[in-house]
Amino acid sequence: MNRINILLGASALLFFTLGIFRFGGSPSSVESSSLQILEVGSTAPAIELPNPKGKTLKLSSIKGKYVLIDFWASWCGPCRKENPNLTEAWAKYSKAKFKDASGFEIFSVSLDTQKEAWTKAIANDKLSWKYHVSDLKGWNSPINAVYGIKSIPMNFLIDPSGKIVATNLRGLELHKAIDAYVKSF
Repeated sequence: MNRINILLGASALLFFTLGIFRFGGSPSSVESSSLQILEVGSTAPAIELPNPKGKTLKLSSIKGKYVLIDFWASWCGPCRKENPNLTEAWAKYSKAKFKDASGFEIFSVSLDTQKEAWTKAIANDKLSWKYHVSDLKGWNSPINAVYGIKSIPMNFLIDPSGKIVATNLRGLELHKAIDAYVKSF
């Protein structure tokens, strides 16, 4: 019984510690009340962040298309494993005809803190779309609280009006979700 209590206490301490490091500060540095819960049907909040060259890119600039907002980082193993699927989806759908949209884009939001690591990952993973943004604040970026990002990879598929139509899509599920909106001849 004593070993079980010690194990439970150690586990609780581990989860608490991981929570601190995940957000890059104390648990109070990201108030739970400031985290939004974005569900299917919600409007995607605005994003205005710099690209690797320092130019501010706006999510709103690609309204009228289906957009996958992808939260990731160069140091995130699962994110990097998903990147080939994203490149395949972008190649497949960026020129597709949609029922009610003018196309498909990916808007990548990086949680990196080092520009060189971020840009190197973009090049190495062949992420050839043009919408890559980051404020290089990692977990301390205000956009994480706006989108309720607690772990990565995380994504949101939005429709041409900016409404969220699906979340957390991986592998074949991403393709199935986008296929639902492609025009069939």
